[in-house]
Order: sequence, then structure tokens, then C-alpha cells
Amino acid sequence: MTAALIINRCNYQSSDMSSRGRGGRGRGGGRGRGEYYRNKYGGGGRGRGGAGGRGGNSGGPDAQQPLAAGGNGGTYNDLTGLLERIDGRQYNAYHDLETAENSGWVHPTGFTLQVGRAQSDCFAPPTFCRVTVPLPVSCLPATLFSSKIRRVAAADYMMRHLYQKCRSMGADSSMGGNGGWSGPKGGDVQVMEPTQHVIEQSAVSIDVHGTIMAQITVALPARGRTILGTQALHIFDRILAQLVHESLLFASHDQARFVRHVESVEDQVWLQNQLDGAGLVAFVHNGSILPRLSGDDDCPMLHGAIPFQSPSSLETSFTLPNAGMVVTGMGIRKGVTLICGGGFHGKSTLLQTLQLGVYSKIPGDGREFCVTSLKAAKIRAEDGRCVKSVDISPFINNLPFGKDTKCFSTADASGSTSQASNIVEVSDVGGARRLCSYTSIRLILTCLLSRSQSKWEPTRFWLTKIPALPIL
Repeated sequence: MTAALIINRCNYQSSDMSSRGRGGRGRGGGRGRGEYYRNKYGGGGRGRGGAGGRGGNSGGPDAQQPLAAGGNGGTYNDLTGLLERIDGRQYNAYHDLETAENSGWVHPTGFTLQVGRAQSDCFAPPTFCRVTVPLPVSCLPATLFSSKIRRVAAADYMMRHLYQKCRSMGADSSMGGNGGWSGPKGGDVQVMEPTQHVIEQSAVSIDVHGTIMAQITVALPARGRTILGTQALHIFDRILAQLVHESLLFASHDQARFVRHVESVEDQVWLQNQLDGAGLVAFVHNGSILPRLSGDDDCPMLHGAIPFQSPSSLETSFTLPNAGMVVTGMGIRKGVTLICGGGFHGKSTLLQTLQLGVYSKIPGDGREFCVTSLKAAKIRAEDGRCVKSVDISPFINNLPFGKDTKCFSTADASGSTSQASNIVEVSDVGGARRLCSYTSIRLILTCLLSRSQSKWEPTRFWLTKIPALPIL
């Protein structure tokens, strides 16, 4: 596409070099490149002044300037008439679709479409749109949005179905084709791809009144810079309406599965809140599937994975409020815990589970009840980072050339000094001190272990200062 565009420009330049002069970019009298685009598409070219007005909407007596951003809205019949009116015009006429925060295009079934600032052309980032579905339309039960965690879980469930429906319909595929630069483009609807975690996001959200808001992007269709109004109407009136009716209405879902999803997330948050009172910083449920499908795929490994089993000395149990079941697993207590073992024995897999235990998981992930305190933080070495005035003397001293570790500064830290600095820095904001005293995630086995205790040894041997060290 880019090559075709360059060729077109080169052909224009070679055949009409004399016309560049004062109107080279269409900012003045409409000559040069502005004249080329005006002849090709009609209107006023690409310029901003005179007859070369931006987008070409002032190129003729019957042309209209786009309305100011956020100045439109009405019924879907009004939207249909607008798209029919701008069909075949230059791309900037799509600005007429833009709506204000308190207005929009109201569909006959009750949902409202709001359109953000329209993209400048079909090669620009797509246009952001928001769909608002009020409670009388979605019929969402009050129990599913009675608390914040339930609203987050319910919105997550709907977002996953919206994404899956968008893909199964093929709505996420652009028109494309082999028409080159002047061929049809755009037309795809995109929804944020969900992960295995249930977190608060803006793709689909539910407010305290039960109103559902979904945010998507739409690549407004065009052929070259000519609007394809009929295709745009098909997207907004057919595809978008189908997505709403089959993803954002409670009646369109498996209602029992919907409720189980919400209650599972609520149980995970409840379990996470019990950790501090039980003297724990993390909990890993027996039978959990911790290995992932691959390094770039966070889905569970369903075949060949060994379910997790806690050492009996560390087992603890909780009774979940919604499921009513007792979950038993490994409780990692406050203090320093050393995880050791041979190669390919699951040390890193367990550490990654603890690292991500601050997030709730979807049912079926395999790590649903593997939770970590929200106060935990992951610390690792950062070779080459800058350190400024940090006291790393609890970990390192006697550096070469008498370098002071009580007020350590460097523009290129080593692995051990950078990790010690990270621990101290996060301790100052309240998180890492809890991490260091609760659980050791990639902390102890790197810069803190040293068999030598010579006064010239830079790294202190921390373990001699710890009276009891749980080892997994």
C-alpha cells in the first residue's frame, strides 16, 4: 500500500512539476498537490485555506463543513440519513458522526452509540466508540452489581463474550483486498482481547446503577479517501446491534455460568483478604494446575501437567463463602521462605504463580485459588540501572576502592547492587519491606548467598542472621 502511494505521488510529481509552486501542499490557492487530490476525489483537496479547505468540504457550493466535534446525535434513523448523505464524500466528512459526552445515536432497542473523534483517514488509528446499555435494556440482576468486585467480575464476563462474538462473526476482519491504495479499507470492529486475569478495565464496565458501557474501535470504511457510507451503516446498524444483543444483555448468556463466574471471583478476593489474619502472605490450592501452555500463552497446560500438592507441614484450609467448599493448600507464612530444587522441578513456575497471585483468575484457569497478598512486590536484578544515594549496607559492604554503601550511587549498577537497591527503595514506600519479611521471590538465591564471611567479602551472608528458615 505504501509503495503504491509513493508511486502515485511520483507520477504526479513527474507529470505536473510545474504546478507545485505556491500551492505545493494545498495551503494556498489550491494548486499543486491540492489540485491533484481535488481532481481525483473532488472537493477542496488537502489544504486548509481558500478553495483547498481541509477535507474538501468547502470545495463546492453544496458542500458542508463537518459539524464541531461532539455536536451531533439523535435516533438511528438520523444516523442512517447522515451516512447516506456523506456516502461518496471525502473522508473528513466522517467527523459528522462525532457525539458529545451527554448525547449519542439511540438505537430502537434502547442502547446508545457514542462516537469519539473520527480518524483522519483510513490509514490512521481507528475511531473510538462507546455503547451504553441501560439497566431496563440489559435486565442485569441487582445481585450481580451489588458490590465493586461483583461489577468488575460481571463486566469481565461480558467483555469475554463480546470479544468471542466479535471474532466468531468475523467483525474483526477488515475489508482489505488487493485494490492497493485506492481499494476498500477499514470496516473492522475491535474489542480488547481478554487475559486469564479478572481485573478492572474500561473495555466493558458496569456502574453502580447497573448501566453497562462497552468501548470498542471501528475502522471507518473507505475506498481511498472516499467514504463508503453503506458499509458504515451496515457496521453500526447490523453488526454492532448484533454484538450488543448477543453479548451485553443478560438474557443472551448462560445465566448459571454467569453467576458462577462472578461468585468464583468474589471467593478469590475473599480468600485473599483472609491471608493477613491467618499470618500468611500467599496460598496455593492443592490440585492447582500451575504450568502454562507455553511461554507466550498463559492458558493452562491441560495435558501432562502435574497438579500442585502442598507439603503436609504447610497445609492450611479455608471455607469459601459462595461455593461453600473447603479449599486446602500451601500457606506461605510471614518470614523468609526459600524455594529450592533441581532443574525442571517447578521452582520458576511456582514463583510466577505467586507473582500473579495478586490478580483473580477466570474459572478453569487452574490457578483460581492461588492468591498472594496485595502488599507483595516482585524484586529482581536490573543490571545497568542508575542508583542515587541508597543505603545498601545491610546487604553489601567493602566494595572496591572504598565505595560507600551507606549512601551508594552509580550510573551503572551491577546485578547484586541493583537488586539490593531495589529492595531498599521499595521498602521506603512500604511494599518491599513486607516482601522481604514475608516471602522471597527471586531475592535470596541471587545476591544474598555467599559462603565466605571474610571482612573483604562484599556480599553479606544473610542466612546466618535468620533463626528459622522454611524450605520448600
